[in-house]
Amino acid sequence: MIPITGVNISPIPLPGLTAAPASGTGGAFQNVLADAVHKVESFQTNANAVVNNFLNGEGEELHHVAMTTQQADLSFQMFMQVRNKVVAAYNQVMQMQV
Repeated sequence: MIPITGVNISPIPLPGLTAAPASGTGGAFQNVLADAVHKVESFQTNANAVVNNFLNGEGEELHHVAMTTQQADLSFQMFMQVRNKVVAAYNQVMQMQV
């Protein structure tokens, strides 16, 4: 019988609003958004590397591959939902009459 061991996958970090002081043109928001994009990209890159290691037979466990790809997928879906909310808020502000 093979013992079941835990998988160490880091939690998805949420970008903080204290990334940098605003530079007058929405710098803090831009920095938070750029940080979120980089983190999603790093999850995707990590997932691709784990899948390639698994396919090349380099000792990756199947459950680790599944968890890593799921983490990358969930981070991308969360980012897209945040983007959709930001676009909806922008459209609502643009429709306001001054």
